Amino acid sequence: MFKKEIDNYMKRHGFGQFCPKAVLFDMDGVLYDSMPNHAKSWHRSMKGFGIDMPEAKAYTYEGMRGVETIKLLAREQWGRDLSDEEAQKMYSEKSRFFSMCPEAGIMEGVIELQRKIKRDGMKIVVVTGSGQKSLLEKLEREFEGLVRNELIVSSFDVTRGKPHPEPYLKGMEKAGVKPWEAIVVENAPLGVRAAVAADIFTVAVNTGPLPDSDLKNEGADIIFPSIPDFRDKWEELSVYRQYP
Repeated sequence: MFKKEIDNYMKRHGFGQFCPKAVLFDMDGVLYDSMPNHAKSWHRSMKGFGIDMPEAKAYTYEGMRGVETIKLLAREQWGRDLSDEEAQKMYSEKSRFFSMCPEAGIMEGVIELQRKIKRDGMKIVVVTGSGQKSLLEKLEREFEGLVRNELIVSSFDVTRGKPHPEPYLKGMEKAGVKPWEAIVVENAPLGVRAAVAADIFTVAVNTGPLPDSDLKNEGADIIFPSIPDFRDKWEELSVYRQYP
């Protein structure tokens, strides 16, 4: 079913094969239904500093490291560059609001999807721009047997966050794979841009309010409307684990 998309990917990057051995998952909006909480926290916390950050706008910055998002907003709205210390202080306030939100649930269908991936002998890597320790700490516990701490890339592991490819380059390094040996699962335009820049086959799952065109325009190879839909189509993609 996905032969055309894989052929286009290989041609675009000049690869002679597609043999994925690892799947790299974003976290917010892919593993956890946490983006509504993030959006509310961004809006409330930035309002306190005099920065306009509508909840819907949070989805356009999703995947970027928090301090980088704040620096960008300050540059746009205040016309000045913030120091790392200023940005971190503001991000800590955002984190405080987030900690008061109801606990985000696991995305429907993602556990079953990861079990299929493990069944097929592939590694699972989590690549997130999050610095929310509360979320990072429960990954291994709630995805027991699927996610391992040594295969998690967070904002603490990189100097440049998404949309720079460094987080996904780091994820491939931890998994010991090359671009044609990996698949990325993303829900955010900036995350898709990062994955494409790292030359990885990119599956976008539109779990938020943005139009599919925002993901397509960033270069997503395949777009699914939900995690369960991707889960149900996994076998049709995994059949190409050794291609051509």
